[in-house]
Amino acid sequence: MRALVYEGPYRVRVRDKPEPRIEHPDDVVLKVTRAAICGSDLHLFHGFVPDTRVGTTFGHEFTGVVEEAGPSVRSLRPGDRVAVPFNISCGTCFYCSRGLYGDCESSNPSNDLASGVYGYSHTTGGYDGGQAEYVRVPFADVGPMKIPDDLDDEDVLLLTDVLPTGYQGAEMGAIHEGETVAVFGCGPVGLAAARSAWILGAGRVIAVDRVEARLRFAERWAGAETIDLRAEKDPVPVLKELTQGRGPDVCIDAVGLEASGSAIQTLVGRKLKLAAGSSIALTWAIHAVRKGGTVSIVGVYGPPANLVPIGVAMNKGLTFRMGQANVKRYMPRLLEHVRAGRLDGRGLITHRFPLEHAPRAYQVFDRKEDGCLKAVLLPHG
Repeated sequence: MRALVYEGPYRVRVRDKPEPRIEHPDDVVLKVTRAAICGSDLHLFHGFVPDTRVGTTFGHEFTGVVEEAGPSVRSLRPGDRVAVPFNISCGTCFYCSRGLYGDCESSNPSNDLASGVYGYSHTTGGYDGGQAEYVRVPFADVGPMKIPDDLDDEDVLLLTDVLPTGYQGAEMGAIHEGETVAVFGCGPVGLAAARSAWILGAGRVIAVDRVEARLRFAERWAGAETIDLRAEKDPVPVLKELTQGRGPDVCIDAVGLEASGSAIQTLVGRKLKLAAGSSIALTWAIHAVRKGGTVSIVGVYGPPANLVPIGVAMNKGLTFRMGQANVKRYMPRLLEHVRAGRLDGRGLITHRFPLEHAPRAYQVFDRKEDGCLKAVLLPHG
């Protein structure tokens, strides 16, 4: 089959790889129909994720058609269309039984960092991802969601990660009716968090970014007020001014370790890699949120230490909620929001590329060329 492969920082290409096969009775093999490129894939692409090995196929947001099913699979059969959560979850372990599918201990037993994740280095199990013509899906009776006949693959593609991650980011904020929510980052997850904040009762949503097209998208798609970091070097005093001097009730960090805006953090975290990337977005969130407020973190950070002002957070009495999205838990609920038009994942897709053009797709997405917000690969198109 043809598949994207990692060859080192900033280097990916499409080449031939052996087709996946059934390795366990609970597996299925999917013929991939859509595979999105995620902002988290750029962390791999840039060399920030430990143990990302040459030859790995990226891609944890994909839909497909069941090509072959293992003998123990009961809920799927060849020909079924499915959307697959990025977490690989067994459904029965200590964590899965509590709805914490992103912490499954069976799919990534080598460490306790996270569950297994498709195409996301050997720190999350070493599974190949879906930016390929075919992919193996373990625990097939647990994760995959059948795509309803009346919906297209692209209607539900972002239910595999972006929409649940954004929604969980808003939900972890414990938003009360009428509260002000600030979202740092207007990428797809930040936009989904902003739109979800309205669903959960926010009275005001403010989005922070420095990319013109994304700011306009936040205004149009998520109904947010915006702060342009090209005009405001530090968004904290602006957010204070907009909220009677107190700060937003909830701040959501939807950026993570590659945030820009601090020369020191960029040098230490992104260039010298002495810390796990730059945490300037999280730092701004901590300083901006009102005393007693909540900071929700869905932006990806590596496990080593970051330059985070934890003393400020302690003295302000902040609540922190964070974590990889427990996608399976949210899929049924968010499917209804998609049907009702409250969460329009398809509307976030701006660019589509055949799989053979994946290296170019990564370049366009990484550089945000041509207003690229979300790029999708078509392995068989």
